Amino acid sequence: MERKVLGATGISVSECCLGAMMFGAWGNPDQDEGVRVIQRALDGGINFIDTADVYSLGESEEIVGRAIKGRRDEVVLATKGHSPMGEDPNRQGNSRRWLTQALEDSLRRLGTDHVDLYQVHRPDPTTDIDETLSALSDFVRAGKVRAIGHSTFPAEQIVEAQWAAERRGHVRFRTEQPPYSILARGIEAAVLPTAQRYGMGVLTWGPLSAGWLSGKYAKASDVDLSPGGGRAALEQRKFDPSLPGNARKLEAVRALTELAGEAGMELRHMAVAFVRAHPAVTSVILGPRTPAHLDDLLSSADLVLSEDVLDRIDEIVPPGTDLNRDDFYYLAPELADKSLRRRGGQPTSR
Repeated sequence: MERKVLGATGISVSECCLGAMMFGAWGNPDQDEGVRVIQRALDGGINFIDTADVYSLGESEEIVGRAIKGRRDEVVLATKGHSPMGEDPNRQGNSRRWLTQALEDSLRRLGTDHVDLYQVHRPDPTTDIDETLSALSDFVRAGKVRAIGHSTFPAEQIVEAQWAAERRGHVRFRTEQPPYSILARGIEAAVLPTAQRYGMGVLTWGPLSAGWLSGKYAKASDVDLSPGGGRAALEQRKFDPSLPGNARKLEAVRALTELAGEAGMELRHMAVAFVRAHPAVTSVILGPRTPAHLDDLLSSADLVLSEDVLDRIDEIVPPGTDLNRDDFYYLAPELADKSLRRRGGQPTSR
């Protein structure tokens, strides 16, 4: 598998990264099979693994730790902190207090004394970015972290963080991890160009757009919104075909399926190859649940789309377009909390 340098870190990573969100209670509860998938990925040429403390509330990290035992030196290991790890409001966010504890907990679960990339999982409007960068810089200087990054940051917050690091002498964020797929192309307008300007590595997630591009959905009736319908039932605003954004996704999926067939490839393979084709993208995170899923995705790891196919994709979903705004997975607090848009309002406490 081809490799690229992760931003300006000098770290060489495979063009496909193994995402570990599906290992554990959130996806495949068979821990032994999860270990086999990870080891199979390493044997198949993937050297980059991405997990997070919140995935199955630490179980994913434990499975990754088991799988890489004895092979740590060949793995570029990434994890994330920020998301709630309990009901206590101090066990979440990007404060020094919490990230210090979160990193120690992650290292223990992973069975290692350092991670190669430590990322804040989302922006935290309650914590000054200077505070966050100060803590992360100390992690790097202590040898517990090799490089730092963030996930799902809007372009303006990427710029703010870069300026803060320069002004205050902090370690810079070296990577961004955004959602990106044929159906969710909004980051092409500002996030990806901004990352390029600052020499940042980009590892994208969701190339199959939560399953929309897996080949599972061909018509509205394929979307199961019943209580037992899994992810579609839990996140109906991203799946309900009666909503305009999802109706647009279903229409696009039909056209993309036809295009993939004409080009002699599977829709899911075309979807991953599309993300890999963007020059700003360093590595595409794949999230298989089973060895069979991994083998299928790896079988097309070197697929390159022709200019004609890429032009046809642009016609179906124009560049910079999010067919459903909810697919970005981050909502600015000013949009989520009405008090922040009205004089005299009191912000909702976290």
